[in-house]
Amino acid sequence: MPQYKMQAKITGLERTGKKDSIFRFDVHTNLPKFRTTQFRDIRRTHSEFQKLASHLMASNPEAFVPAVPAAFTSAGMGTDEDEARTKAAMQRWLNVVCGNEVLMRDEEMVFFVESDFGYSPVVRKKQPATGVRRKMLKQFAPPPDDTPELLETRPLVKEFYLGAMDSQQKLDRIVKHRRSLGLAESELGGKLAALAPQEAHVGLANAYRKLGKIIQNTGDFHAAQGTAEATTLSDPLAYHSSDAFNIKETLTNRHILLRELTQAQQSTRSKLTAADRLKASSSVKRDKVDEAIQSLDEARSHESYLQQKTQRVTTNLLAERQKWFTRTSADLRASLREYVIRQIEAERRTLATLEQVRPDIRNVDASGGLSRLGREADPIARRASMASSQGPKGDAWSGVPRRPDGLNRSISGGLGSGQPSVPEEGEGDDDTMAGGEGMGRRKRASTSSSSLAKLAEEGEDDEDRIDARNAASRLAQTTF
Repeated sequence: MPQYKMQAKITGLERTGKKDSIFRFDVHTNLPKFRTTQFRDIRRTHSEFQKLASHLMASNPEAFVPAVPAAFTSAGMGTDEDEARTKAAMQRWLNVVCGNEVLMRDEEMVFFVESDFGYSPVVRKKQPATGVRRKMLKQFAPPPDDTPELLETRPLVKEFYLGAMDSQQKLDRIVKHRRSLGLAESELGGKLAALAPQEAHVGLANAYRKLGKIIQNTGDFHAAQGTAEATTLSDPLAYHSSDAFNIKETLTNRHILLRELTQAQQSTRSKLTAADRLKASSSVKRDKVDEAIQSLDEARSHESYLQQKTQRVTTNLLAERQKWFTRTSADLRASLREYVIRQIEAERRTLATLEQVRPDIRNVDASGGLSRLGREADPIARRASMASSQGPKGDAWSGVPRRPDGLNRSISGGLGSGQPSVPEEGEGDDDTMAGGEGMGRRKRASTSSSSLAKLAEEGEDDEDRIDARNAASRLAQTTF
């Protein structure tokens, strides 16, 4: 038997004003129902993808149909990132649908691919229960189920659906506040810069002007950081929430099917009991016997059909359940990883920007910018380094190379084993440092590069893990 397959590849995305987005894609398949094996430059709107998904979900209760991604992202319509993310999300949806043995064989897939002028479902099929009846059935206890895996999956998926939706709403509020913070910082920076022409002191006027510009840049960075938060984590949470809702509804359809099977079994038993009473009756009429036999055969046939359908749905959903768990966990881990990296980049960029104004503040006058506060400058021996903490070789907060065992030492080893601690900020510039201590520090610095290289080789395969050690190594890398 040949191995049937279906592959689709997104080739373009067209947007015209507020009109529905148009996706262009190619399809290659060896399914026998199609006219040919290759279809080039198929054009379908986002709403047509949604129609196809609705039909597939209603007509294939034995498959988990993923939710259709949104037609745009929070990156902003018209940007390259928005177009790339939208195309990638739709490509993942097509990969799941076309890779499903059940969905690829649906007749509507043929019409969706081969239609020349748009697409609309030829066979309009609805959910097994809709409206008030569906809400009423959800209020009842779940029907008897001999598959505990699927019985436990629905409440778990519902909790994930509600949790993802709640997290997305809270993150949206954070994004809104961060953008408001960016606007407020831009306004504050403009007001500080406006003080420069009115200040008679040359150093302070220069500090006002530089500080105002830096704060304005920081406001712009915070606005961009809010957009990145919405794009990298809020959008995925919203999508997985809607996807989990579809999975929950599919499991609800199976519960409805189980209820129908139970009702069919009760109907068969009642018809069989009526036939037995008729058999024991003293006066038997031919027409009543024929009617009882026909109704009993129909009840048994319907019960057999529902029994086979239930077994097929249960068997397929068990395999689909594991696929959905694997797919969702992988997507969420990738989203969290990208979110963390973008947050680190934004914070380091903001810190490097703020540090640009530090020399101007310190050099307001000859006493280190503190004479107006009635204070003297710090002694040179204790003065912090004026170099930026964000350099081409990573973070330099302490002004000295990192310890060779800084990423893998335990808390007990660092605090109670007598090992030297990490130098504090400013100690690297102390000209009064003892000679022996300086030689020990240089010796540790000479061995740090080889030890870190060895550590990087050992953890090369674990670069995507989510823990404190990997976050520390991420913070030590230059990404902008």
